[in-house]
Amino acid sequence: MNQKYYLVSEHMFVIFVLEFIYKFRNSNMGRKEIERTVHKPPLFKVFKPTGVAGNILEEVVLSIDEYESIRLVDYCKHSHEEAADEMSISRPVFTKMLEKARYKLSTLLVRGALLKIDGGNFHFKNNIMKCLKCEQLFEIEMDKQIVECPNCGNVNIMNIAGAYGHGRCCINNNKRRL
Repeated sequence: MNQKYYLVSEHMFVIFVLEFIYKFRNSNMGRKEIERTVHKPPLFKVFKPTGVAGNILEEVVLSIDEYESIRLVDYCKHSHEEAADEMSISRPVFTKMLEKARYKLSTLLVRGALLKIDGGNFHFKNNIMKCLKCEQLFEIEMDKQIVECPNCGNVNIMNIAGAYGHGRCCINNNKRRL
């Protein structure tokens, strides 16, 4: 009887330890993720292969800070160090983020997946405004406002950063960094 009780309690202890390790590894007990600085919002949120319905495609989500890492290094040709400084993060963190972003891009190219750009822990430095009449784009600082289109005078202006859920928080963040 004691031997059976011992085996059951040992088994329960092993299960308890394994559950604890699983919860510990999957918890966010590390340092808080630093908010990254993104120069401006992406103009487009979704890319997909032509001729295929989006609802049947595998979805790859590229965070906005991962998008910014690709933009800075591959499009603007910055070094990793310059790009990390611009995003207000360390170079090793930047390099890891860039590798993750490049893997996601290669996945969507090879598999023909749908790319969605959304999410991440970031603040915009600048904003893009779009006139809904003439479709002119204007890059402005986050704390500035445009009430009418300088091109055609239309008052229907779309706030691109607002489409990503950002605005006032980015203005306050930029003031803190000065």
